[in-house]
Amino acid sequence: MSDNHFLFGKKNYILLFTGLAFMMVGFILMTGGGSEDPSVYNPELFSSLRIQLAPLLVVIGLVIEVFAILHRPK
Repeated sequence: MSDNHFLFGKKNYILLFTGLAFMMVGFILMTGGGSEDPSVYNPELFSSLRIQLAPLLVVIGLVIEVFAILHRPK
């Protein structure tokens, strides 16, 4: 008798990877925007994509991760 018992179900793993993907996209969107010369101002550093959308995606990813961990498989 095989006792292959996983802690999480298939839906949990799908939610875990979905949350991880949201967080990765958020962190990727946060990168860049600087300039090679520190004395030159680059307004792209403070774009709404980096200031609002990217952190929102990271927080959504964290909420999905918590839900995926707490969700009970049937």
